[in-house]
Amino acid sequence: MTKKLGEVCEKTGTINPLTQPEVEFRYIDISSVCNASFSIQETTWIKGKEAPSRARKLIYFGDVLFATVRPTLLRVAIVPQYLDRNICSTGFFVARPNQNFEGRLLFYYLISPSFLKEISKLERGASYPAVTDSDIREQKISFPVNKAEQQRIATILDAAFADLAQAKANAQKNLANAKELFASELNTIFTRKGEGWVTKKLGEVASVSYGYTDSASSQKKGPKFLRITDIRDNCVKWDDVPYCTIDAKSLSKFKLKDGDIVFARTGASTGKSYLVTNPPEAVFASYLIRVQLNTNFIVPEFLSLYFLTKKYWDHIETGISGSAQGGFNATKLAELLIPFPHVQNQQRIVSRFNELSEHSKKLEAVYTQKLSLYNEMKQSLLHQAFSGDL
Repeated sequence: MTKKLGEVCEKTGTINPLTQPEVEFRYIDISSVCNASFSIQETTWIKGKEAPSRARKLIYFGDVLFATVRPTLLRVAIVPQYLDRNICSTGFFVARPNQNFEGRLLFYYLISPSFLKEISKLERGASYPAVTDSDIREQKISFPVNKAEQQRIATILDAAFADLAQAKANAQKNLANAKELFASELNTIFTRKGEGWVTKKLGEVASVSYGYTDSASSQKKGPKFLRITDIRDNCVKWDDVPYCTIDAKSLSKFKLKDGDIVFARTGASTGKSYLVTNPPEAVFASYLIRVQLNTNFIVPEFLSLYFLTKKYWDHIETGISGSAQGGFNATKLAELLIPFPHVQNQQRIVSRFNELSEHSKKLEAVYTQKLSLYNEMKQSLLHQAFSGDL
Protein backbone atom coordinates (compact mmCIF):
# COMPACT_ATOMS: atom_id res chain seq x y z
CA MET A 1 0.00 0.00 0.00
CA THR A 2 1.14 3.55 -0.73
CA LYS A 3 -0.11 6.57 1.20
CA LYS A 4 0.93 10.08 1.99
CA LEU A 5 2.86 10.34 5.23
CA GLY A 6 0.17 12.62 6.62
CA GLU A 7 -2.35 9.79 6.22
CA VAL A 8 -0.49 7.42 8.54
CA CYS A 9 0.31 10.05 11.16
CA GLU A 10 -1.97 11.61 13.72
CA LYS A 11 -2.24 15.36 14.17
CA THR A 12 0.03 16.74 16.85
CA GLY A 13 -0.59 19.59 19.22
CA THR A 14 1.21 22.71 20.42
CA ILE A 15 1.37 24.54 23.70
CA ASN A 16 2.35 28.05 24.77
CA PRO A 17 4.51 27.61 27.88
CA LEU A 18 4.27 31.32 28.63
CA THR A 19 0.69 30.74 29.79
CA GLN A 20 2.13 28.50 32.54
CA PRO A 21 5.04 30.67 33.74
CA GLU A 22 6.03 28.62 36.81
CA VAL A 23 5.56 25.15 35.31
CA GLU A 24 8.75 23.30 34.40
CA PHE A 25 9.03 21.67 30.98
CA ARG A 26 11.69 19.37 29.57
CA TYR A 27 12.70 20.96 26.27
CA ILE A 28 14.30 19.29 23.23
CA ASP A 29 16.03 21.56 20.73
CA ILE A 30 17.44 20.51 17.35
CA SER A 31 20.97 20.43 18.78
CA SER A 32 19.74 17.89 21.37
CA VAL A 33 19.47 15.19 18.71
CA CYS A 34 22.60 13.29 17.65
CA ASN A 35 22.60 12.35 13.96
CA ALA A 36 25.24 9.65 14.53
CA SER A 37 23.19 7.59 16.99
CA PHE A 38 19.69 8.90 16.11
CA SER A 39 19.04 9.61 19.77
CA ILE A 40 18.20 12.50 22.06
CA GLN A 41 21.45 13.23 23.86
CA GLU A 42 20.45 16.06 26.15
CA THR A 43 17.43 18.04 27.25
CA THR A 44 16.92 21.31 29.09
CA TRP A 45 14.58 21.98 31.98
CA ILE A 46 12.92 25.37 31.52
CA LYS A 47 10.15 27.23 33.27
CA GLY A 48 7.27 28.37 31.09
CA LYS A 49 8.21 32.03 31.52
CA GLU A 50 11.76 31.27 30.26
CA ALA A 51 10.73 29.24 27.21
CA PRO A 52 12.05 30.43 23.84
CA SER A 53 9.45 31.23 21.21
CA ARG A 54 10.29 28.03 19.27
CA ALA A 55 9.47 25.78 22.29
CA ARG A 56 5.91 24.97 21.28
CA LYS A 57 5.35 21.39 20.11
CA LEU A 58 4.00 18.77 22.51
CA ILE A 59 5.67 15.38 22.19
CA TYR A 60 4.87 11.93 23.55
CA PHE A 61 6.61 8.59 23.96
CA GLY A 62 6.96 6.92 20.54
CA ASP A 63 6.79 10.11 18.45
CA VAL A 64 9.46 10.41 15.77
CA LEU A 65 11.23 13.78 15.60
CA PHE A 66 12.61 14.94 12.26
CA ALA A 67 14.50 18.26 12.06
CA THR A 68 13.12 20.31 9.18
CA VAL A 69 16.04 22.74 9.26
CA ARG A 70 18.90 21.28 7.17
CA PRO A 71 16.94 18.03 6.93
CA THR A 72 19.66 16.05 5.21
CA LEU A 73 21.79 16.31 8.36
CA LEU A 74 19.46 13.62 9.70
CA ARG A 75 18.64 14.83 13.19
CA VAL A 76 16.04 12.14 13.68
CA ALA A 77 15.05 10.31 16.87
CA ILE A 78 12.25 8.34 18.50
CA VAL A 79 11.02 9.98 21.71
CA PRO A 80 11.88 7.68 24.67
CA GLN A 81 9.42 6.98 27.47
CA TYR A 82 11.07 9.31 29.99
CA LEU A 83 10.30 12.26 27.69
CA ASP A 84 6.55 11.55 27.54
CA ARG A 85 4.47 14.74 27.42
CA ASN A 86 7.24 17.28 27.02
CA ILE A 87 7.95 19.95 24.41
CA CYS A 88 10.28 20.31 21.45
CA SER A 89 11.33 23.00 19.01
CA THR A 90 9.12 24.06 16.11
CA GLY A 91 12.15 23.15 14.01
CA PHE A 92 11.01 19.51 14.27
CA PHE A 93 8.32 17.72 12.34
CA VAL A 94 6.63 15.50 14.93
CA ALA A 95 5.57 12.23 13.29
CA ARG A 96 3.07 10.40 15.49
CA PRO A 97 2.05 7.10 13.85
CA ASN A 98 -1.61 6.11 14.03
CA GLN A 99 -2.63 2.82 15.64
CA ASN A 100 -2.38 0.93 12.35
CA PHE A 101 1.20 1.92 11.66
CA GLU A 102 4.40 0.72 13.32
CA GLY A 103 6.37 3.68 14.69
CA ARG A 104 9.79 2.11 14.23
CA LEU A 105 9.05 1.65 10.53
CA LEU A 106 8.14 5.34 10.36
CA PHE A 107 11.53 6.22 11.85
CA TYR A 108 13.34 4.10 9.24
CA TYR A 109 11.33 5.73 6.47
CA LEU A 110 12.43 9.20 7.62
CA ILE A 111 16.11 8.23 7.29
CA SER A 112 15.71 6.28 4.05
CA PRO A 113 17.50 7.40 0.84
CA SER A 114 14.26 7.65 -1.14
CA PHE A 115 12.61 10.00 1.38
CA LEU A 116 15.73 12.16 1.77
CA LYS A 117 16.14 12.43 -1.99
CA GLU A 118 12.63 13.77 -2.39
CA ILE A 119 12.76 16.06 0.63
CA SER A 120 16.09 17.59 -0.45
CA LYS A 121 14.39 18.81 -3.65
CA LEU A 122 12.01 20.88 -1.51
CA GLU A 123 14.60 22.70 0.60
CA ARG A 124 14.25 26.46 0.65
CA GLY A 125 16.66 29.08 1.99
CA ALA A 126 20.36 29.59 1.38
CA SER A 127 21.86 29.94 4.86
CA TYR A 128 19.48 27.57 6.65
CA PRO A 129 17.82 25.37 4.02
CA ALA A 130 14.60 23.95 5.41
CA VAL A 131 11.36 22.17 4.52
CA THR A 132 7.92 22.57 6.03
CA ASP A 133 5.74 20.13 7.94
CA SER A 134 3.37 20.17 4.95
CA ASP A 135 6.23 19.14 2.64
CA ILE A 136 6.84 16.07 4.79
CA ARG A 137 3.16 15.12 5.15
CA GLU A 138 2.85 15.07 1.34
CA GLN A 139 5.62 12.49 0.90
CA LYS A 140 4.46 9.02 -0.14
CA ILE A 141 5.38 5.89 1.79
CA SER A 142 4.93 2.30 0.63
CA PHE A 143 4.29 -0.29 3.32
CA PRO A 144 2.51 -3.59 4.01
CA VAL A 145 -1.08 -3.21 5.27
CA ASN A 146 -0.66 -5.87 7.94
CA LYS A 147 0.85 -4.32 11.07
CA ALA A 148 2.47 -7.60 12.07
CA GLU A 149 4.36 -7.52 8.75
CA GLN A 150 5.38 -3.92 9.44
CA GLN A 151 6.71 -5.04 12.82
CA ARG A 152 8.60 -7.92 11.22
CA ILE A 153 10.39 -5.54 8.82
CA ALA A 154 11.14 -3.09 11.65
CA THR A 155 12.57 -5.93 13.77
CA ILE A 156 14.87 -7.01 10.91
CA LEU A 157 16.06 -3.41 10.53
CA ASP A 158 16.55 -3.05 14.28
CA ALA A 159 18.79 -6.13 14.40
CA ALA A 160 20.70 -5.24 11.24
CA PHE A 161 21.30 -1.65 12.33
CA ALA A 162 22.45 -2.81 15.78
CA ASP A 163 24.93 -5.23 14.19
CA LEU A 164 26.16 -2.57 11.78
CA ALA A 165 26.51 -0.05 14.62
CA GLN A 166 28.69 -2.51 16.53
CA ALA A 167 30.76 -3.31 13.45
CA LYS A 168 31.13 0.41 12.75
CA ALA A 169 32.23 1.07 16.35
CA ASN A 170 34.85 -1.68 16.04
CA ALA A 171 36.11 -0.29 12.74
CA GLN A 172 36.28 3.23 14.18
CA LYS A 173 38.24 1.94 17.16
CA ASN A 174 40.65 0.08 14.88
CA LEU A 175 40.99 3.18 12.70
CA ALA A 176 41.83 5.27 15.78
CA ASN A 177 44.36 2.61 16.85
CA ALA A 178 45.97 2.64 13.41
CA LYS A 179 46.40 6.42 13.62
CA GLU A 180 47.63 6.21 17.21
CA LEU A 181 50.24 3.59 16.34
CA PHE A 182 52.40 6.07 14.43
CA ALA A 183 51.96 8.89 16.98
CA SER A 184 52.73 6.61 19.93
CA GLU A 185 55.95 5.27 18.41
CA LEU A 186 57.04 8.76 17.42
CA ASN A 187 56.47 10.21 20.89
CA THR A 188 58.40 7.29 22.41
CA ILE A 189 61.46 7.95 20.25
CA PHE A 190 61.66 11.63 21.22
CA THR A 191 60.89 10.95 24.89
CA ARG A 192 63.36 8.14 25.52
CA LYS A 193 66.01 9.47 23.13
CA GLY A 194 69.21 7.54 23.73
CA GLU A 195 72.98 7.71 23.60
CA GLY A 196 74.48 10.44 21.47
CA TRP A 197 71.44 12.72 21.53
CA VAL A 198 71.97 16.46 22.06
CA THR A 199 69.58 19.38 22.41
CA LYS A 200 70.02 22.72 20.66
CA LYS A 201 67.90 25.75 19.91
CA LEU A 202 66.45 25.62 16.42
CA GLY A 203 68.08 28.97 15.66
CA GLU A 204 71.51 27.38 16.27
CA VAL A 205 71.06 24.81 13.53
CA ALA A 206 68.80 26.64 11.08
CA SER A 207 67.87 30.02 9.65
CA VAL A 208 64.34 31.11 10.49
CA SER A 209 62.65 33.80 8.38
CA TYR A 210 59.30 35.35 7.50
CA GLY A 211 57.73 35.11 4.06
CA TYR A 212 56.98 37.54 1.26
CA THR A 213 54.16 40.09 1.47
CA ASP A 214 52.02 40.43 -1.64
CA SER A 215 48.53 39.72 -2.97
CA ALA A 216 47.80 36.39 -4.61
CA SER A 217 46.82 36.39 -8.27
CA SER A 218 45.08 33.84 -10.47
CA GLN A 219 47.00 35.13 -13.50
CA LYS A 220 49.73 32.72 -14.53
CA LYS A 221 52.48 35.26 -14.13
CA GLY A 222 55.40 35.04 -11.71
CA PRO A 223 56.17 32.26 -9.23
CA LYS A 224 53.65 30.28 -7.21
CA PHE A 225 52.65 32.01 -3.96
CA LEU A 226 52.32 29.44 -1.16
CA ARG A 227 49.94 30.46 1.66
CA ILE A 228 48.76 28.76 4.86
CA THR A 229 45.45 27.87 3.20
CA ASP A 230 47.25 25.99 0.41
CA ILE A 231 48.59 23.43 2.91
CA ARG A 232 45.94 20.82 3.68
CA ASP A 233 46.44 17.46 5.35
CA ASN A 234 50.20 17.93 5.07
CA CYS A 235 49.89 18.22 1.31
CA VAL A 236 50.05 21.00 -1.29
CA LYS A 237 48.27 20.80 -4.64
CA TRP A 238 50.61 23.05 -6.53
CA ASP A 239 48.28 23.34 -9.52
CA ASP A 240 45.79 25.13 -7.24
CA VAL A 241 48.32 27.51 -5.69
CA PRO A 242 48.01 31.09 -7.03
CA TYR A 243 50.79 33.33 -8.34
CA CYS A 244 52.40 36.63 -7.34
CA THR A 245 54.56 39.35 -8.83
CA ILE A 246 58.07 39.67 -7.40
CA ASP A 247 61.38 41.25 -8.42
CA ALA A 248 64.48 39.15 -9.05
CA LYS A 249 66.21 40.11 -5.78
CA SER A 250 63.18 39.21 -3.66
CA LEU A 251 62.63 35.99 -5.61
CA SER A 252 66.16 34.90 -4.73
CA LYS A 253 65.49 35.66 -1.06
CA PHE A 254 62.05 34.02 -0.73
CA LYS A 255 62.26 31.20 -3.27
CA LEU A 256 61.36 27.81 -1.79
CA LYS A 257 63.90 25.01 -2.04
CA ASP A 258 63.76 21.28 -1.59
CA GLY A 259 64.10 20.53 2.14
CA ASP A 260 62.67 23.82 3.37
CA ILE A 261 60.09 23.53 6.14
CA VAL A 262 57.35 26.14 6.30
CA PHE A 263 55.50 26.81 9.52
CA ALA A 264 52.09 28.48 10.04
CA ARG A 265 52.51 31.31 12.52
CA THR A 266 48.95 32.51 13.01
CA GLY A 267 45.31 31.47 12.98
CA ALA A 268 43.79 28.06 13.61
CA SER A 269 46.71 26.39 11.78
CA THR A 270 49.41 27.88 14.04
CA GLY A 271 52.18 25.34 14.53
CA LYS A 272 51.38 23.19 11.53
CA SER A 273 54.36 22.59 9.30
CA TYR A 274 55.03 21.33 5.79
CA LEU A 275 58.21 19.80 4.39
CA VAL A 276 58.78 21.16 0.89
CA THR A 277 59.85 18.53 -1.64
CA ASN A 278 60.59 19.17 -5.32
CA PRO A 279 58.59 22.42 -5.49
CA PRO A 280 57.92 24.36 -8.69
CA GLU A 281 59.23 27.94 -8.76
CA ALA A 282 57.50 29.31 -5.68
CA VAL A 283 57.80 31.76 -2.81
CA PHE A 284 56.13 31.59 0.60
CA ALA A 285 53.68 34.15 2.02
CA SER A 286 54.26 36.33 5.07
CA TYR A 287 52.00 34.34 7.40
CA LEU A 288 54.40 31.44 6.99
CA ILE A 289 57.83 31.08 8.58
CA ARG A 290 60.55 29.19 6.71
CA VAL A 291 63.10 26.97 8.42
CA GLN A 292 66.26 26.20 6.41
CA LEU A 293 68.41 23.65 8.21
CA ASN A 294 72.14 23.15 8.44
CA THR A 295 72.03 19.52 7.36
CA ASN A 296 75.33 18.80 9.08
CA PHE A 297 73.28 18.82 12.28
CA ILE A 298 69.68 17.94 11.35
CA VAL A 299 68.09 16.50 8.22
CA PRO A 300 64.75 18.11 7.23
CA GLU A 301 62.81 14.82 7.34
CA PHE A 302 63.87 14.29 10.97
CA LEU A 303 62.80 17.77 12.07
CA SER A 304 59.55 17.27 10.21
CA LEU A 305 58.93 14.20 12.40
CA TYR A 306 59.68 16.16 15.57
CA PHE A 307 57.09 18.75 14.48
CA LEU A 308 54.47 15.99 14.85
CA THR A 309 55.25 15.06 18.46
CA LYS A 310 53.26 15.88 21.58
CA LYS A 311 56.30 17.57 23.11
CA TYR A 312 56.49 19.94 20.15
CA TRP A 313 52.78 20.77 20.28
CA ASP A 314 52.99 21.39 24.02
CA HIS A 315 55.67 24.01 23.29
CA ILE A 316 53.52 25.59 20.59
CA GLU A 317 50.44 25.80 22.82
CA THR A 318 52.51 27.37 25.60
CA GLY A 319 53.91 29.91 23.15
CA ILE A 320 50.49 30.74 21.74
CA SER A 321 48.94 31.24 25.19
CA GLY A 322 51.59 33.84 25.96
CA SER A 323 50.89 35.80 22.78
CA ALA A 324 48.43 38.68 22.58
CA GLN A 325 47.76 37.84 18.93
CA GLY A 326 47.41 34.09 19.48
CA GLY A 327 50.26 33.33 17.08
CA PHE A 328 53.82 32.01 17.24
CA ASN A 329 56.56 34.24 15.84
CA ALA A 330 59.96 33.55 14.32
CA THR A 331 61.80 34.52 17.51
CA LYS A 332 59.90 31.92 19.54
CA LEU A 333 60.44 29.32 16.84
CA ALA A 334 64.19 29.97 16.79
CA GLU A 335 64.26 29.49 20.60
CA LEU A 336 62.57 26.10 20.36
CA LEU A 337 64.73 23.32 21.83
CA ILE A 338 65.25 20.43 19.43
CA PRO A 339 66.61 17.04 20.60
CA PHE A 340 68.46 15.05 17.96
CA PRO A 341 71.07 12.28 17.52
CA HIS A 342 73.85 12.04 14.93
CA VAL A 343 72.73 12.55 11.31
CA GLN A 344 73.16 8.86 10.43
CA ASN A 345 70.91 7.87 13.33
CA GLN A 346 68.39 10.50 12.22
CA GLN A 347 68.29 8.92 8.78
CA ARG A 348 67.67 5.47 10.29
CA ILE A 349 64.82 6.89 12.38
CA VAL A 350 63.32 8.61 9.32
CA SER A 351 63.53 5.37 7.31
CA ARG A 352 61.84 3.42 10.11
CA PHE A 353 59.00 5.92 10.40
CA ASN A 354 58.49 6.06 6.66
CA GLU A 355 57.81 2.32 6.77
CA LEU A 356 55.56 2.71 9.81
CA SER A 357 53.68 5.54 8.11
CA GLU A 358 53.02 3.40 5.04
CA HIS A 359 51.78 0.54 7.24
CA SER A 360 49.55 2.94 9.19
CA LYS A 361 48.10 4.42 6.00
CA LYS A 362 47.27 0.95 4.64
CA LEU A 363 45.42 0.09 7.86
CA GLU A 364 43.58 3.40 7.78
CA ALA A 365 42.52 2.74 4.18
CA VAL A 366 41.14 -0.70 5.13
CA TYR A 367 39.07 0.58 8.05
CA THR A 368 37.91 3.68 6.17
CA GLN A 369 36.68 1.39 3.37
CA LYS A 370 34.85 -0.76 5.91
CA LEU A 371 33.09 2.29 7.36
CA SER A 372 31.99 3.30 3.88
CA LEU A 373 30.74 -0.24 3.21
CA TYR A 374 28.66 -0.26 6.42
CA ASN A 375 26.96 2.98 5.37
CA GLU A 376 26.21 1.51 1.94
CA MET A 377 24.71 -1.58 3.58
CA LYS A 378 22.39 0.61 5.66
CA GLN A 379 21.21 2.45 2.58
CA SER A 380 20.62 -0.83 0.76
CA LEU A 381 18.57 -2.29 3.64
CA LEU A 382 16.39 0.83 3.83
CA HIS A 383 15.81 0.73 0.10
CA GLN A 384 14.73 -2.92 0.31
CA ALA A 385 12.45 -2.21 3.27
CA PHE A 386 10.37 0.32 1.38
CA SER A 387 10.36 -1.41 -1.98
CA GLY A 388 8.87 -4.68 -0.73
CA ASP A 389 12.10 -6.71 -0.93
CA LEU A 390 12.81 -7.27 2.73
